[in-house]
Amino acid sequence: MFIKKDDTVVVLSGKDKGKKGKVLSADPKNGKVIVEGVNVAKCHIKARRPGEESGIIKKETPIYASKVMRVCPKCGKPTREAHQFLKDGSKVRVCKKCGETI
Repeated sequence: MFIKKDDTVVVLSGKDKGKKGKVLSADPKNGKVIVEGVNVAKCHIKARRPGEESGIIKKETPIYASKVMRVCPKCGKPTREAHQFLKDGSKVRVCKKCGETI
């Protein structure tokens, strides 16, 4: 899975198509990511202790990583990423469209 935490992504399909957001968490085992402001569900919370509030909260739920695409910070377009080795031997992610290091 190429999407990582803190990446900016755009949603490719579904009810939130076209929305951009930051990846809050990634789950490579299940191939899912949680994106800020995308796939929001209402969750009913009951107060468990005195002083706690109950009510309805909005919470982001996971979506498949195949439904999102990384946005290049330089060109601002959704892009696939390539991997490149630097002279010191470290591996970096590179934008396929503009060639900028991500």
